[in-house]
Amino acid sequence: MKLLAKTNRYYLLLATVLFALGGVVLYFSLNLALRDEVDEQLLDQRRALTAAPPAALPADSQWVSRGPLPGGLRDAVRYDPAEQTLVPYRELSFPVVRGGVTYWLTVRKSLLETADLLLVVLSVLLAVLGGLLLSLGLLSRWLARWLWAPFQHTLTHLRAYDLRRHEPLALPATPIDEFTELNQALTQLTERLVADYQQLKEFTENAAHETQTPLAIMQAQLEQLMQDDTLRPTSAALVGELYGGTRRLSRLHQALTLLSKIENQQFSQVEAVRLDQLVAAKARQLEDRAAARGLTLRVVITGRPALAMHPGLAESLVANLLQNAVKHGAPGGSIAVTLTPAELRVANPGPVVAGDPSRFLERFRKHNAASDSPGLGLAIVRQICQYYGFTLRYEFAPAGATHTLRVGFLPEGRRA
Repeated sequence: MKLLAKTNRYYLLLATVLFALGGVVLYFSLNLALRDEVDEQLLDQRRALTAAPPAALPADSQWVSRGPLPGGLRDAVRYDPAEQTLVPYRELSFPVVRGGVTYWLTVRKSLLETADLLLVVLSVLLAVLGGLLLSLGLLSRWLARWLWAPFQHTLTHLRAYDLRRHEPLALPATPIDEFTELNQALTQLTERLVADYQQLKEFTENAAHETQTPLAIMQAQLEQLMQDDTLRPTSAALVGELYGGTRRLSRLHQALTLLSKIENQQFSQVEAVRLDQLVAAKARQLEDRAAARGLTLRVVITGRPALAMHPGLAESLVANLLQNAVKHGAPGGSIAVTLTPAELRVANPGPVVAGDPSRFLERFRKHNAASDSPGLGLAIVRQICQYYGFTLRYEFAPAGATHTLRVGFLPEGRRA
């Protein structure tokens, strides 16, 4: 619920309660005042009749009685022939002595006019309350559109802001001081973000370039040494170990560089990638490697999703999933790769794990600590899924020690 709507709801609730309490107090106050006025009129009429001569006394039997009556003011309900209904009255009975004889006189006054007056007053009060609530509702809608328009404008710019454009937000000044201060703070914040992002991007690119070149030179020189027949066996073995170390360092460097670029959102290029073709191609490339480990690679494609992705990230996503299954699959088992319009699922038998298997999606997490793998393959998969809004689940079934990775794609409306 919006802030203004929630605030107005409390205001309207408070106004309704106050008007309700005020209406009850006004009703009883008016009723009491009108009854007091009627009582005063009846008492004045008693004083006039008491002081009147005997001939002025009414002869109507409804007004004059020889028998005693309860004295004092009281309420009564009597049938009115003119109204043809029961009408509430206020009555006053009192004794009058004439010629040594005591008569009981009763004077009454109808309360029907009082009830009508109260009804009119309450109707006016309810009409005022309804008009006030309606006017407050219309005023809140108008304020939401006019007073909060600069805030909505700022939100629209924030939602559409893209750091990869290397431009800070340009938010104009507003007639409201608070919104102007907010726009100034957001503008300064985005300026710092753009500067930091640019420095980080340049550092990543420079580091990737400056470190990859020496590594490539080292690998080339070590390859030449390995081909030298004059090397002694001990030296050749040492050179082989150095060459393996540089290769692992190169793979680690490439993986970390890729993660950094993904986090910095440097893959702005988007194409409609046919994932079925990519999965089939990567599976063919890994068939020999899987066969060498005694694994059977089975691919089932029941859909041909075309996802809006960077081609390089799509290839890295599929390659890391399949390579992880081949690398950690138990020899003699079978790797099941299933592609549907909704998800990509890769299942392979592997080592038994305890605890939450999703911890292997973190960086440098490995099933075997002694493995030469850098432990970044699944971390790259998770980073790509987060980048595009995919869902990634790691499931382990103790029966058969089956490891399953599921990548759920975006809804149909957001596919390429």
